[in-house]
Amino acid sequence: MREQYRSESFSEDDLAADPMQQFARWFRQIAAGGMLHEPNAMVVSTATPDGVPSSRTVLLKMYDERGFVFFTNYESRKGRELAANPRVSLLFPWHPLARQVIVTGSAARVGREETAAYFRTRPHGSQLGAWASDQSSVIGSREELVRRYEELSARYPEGEQIPAPPHWGGFRVVPAAIEFWQGHENRLHDRLRYVREDVDADGEDGGAGSGAAWRVERLCP
Repeated sequence: MREQYRSESFSEDDLAADPMQQFARWFRQIAAGGMLHEPNAMVVSTATPDGVPSSRTVLLKMYDERGFVFFTNYESRKGRELAANPRVSLLFPWHPLARQVIVTGSAARVGREETAAYFRTRPHGSQLGAWASDQSSVIGSREELVRRYEELSARYPEGEQIPAPPHWGGFRVVPAAIEFWQGHENRLHDRLRYVREDVDADGEDGGAGSGAAWRVERLCP
């Protein structure tokens, strides 16, 4: 099962001045093209302090010069792993355009005000679900989960404000490196990686932002 990628050239001259600008450029192209149902879907990979990895698909909810933000239950597996080991990887698999973006960096919780503001924008049912589910914990049956949800729905009917759960909130991933991958024929893919000057590609320092300096590396495919 193999497909030849036929894509436009992608060179250093095509890159934006910094990786978040480049990400925004590609993301807008993907979103405007309508080729993906959820272009903000990303694979989030975490690991325990002793190196046991785990991955799952999560939706990116916002991004800016400070990094990439997603929301989750802090007591979930990824939440517990990030609390113990903040190093994280994000993968955006944009296969229809033979592209992917890989982010490596460190994650930190966003402030409660930012979490509460986002929580209020969520659909009513999603707000209830955040309270009903003890994410990643073992549960006896689906019926038990549905019963929790229904009890919360009776307590907080449609239109009534639901507070953000104290165990639920956002993580901001501050990048140390961002790789932009463009597929080409004969496996001669373009891999251009921005690396923060003050850390290596696997660094855990969380000080990126609008003042960060970046160098660009080309990687062999």
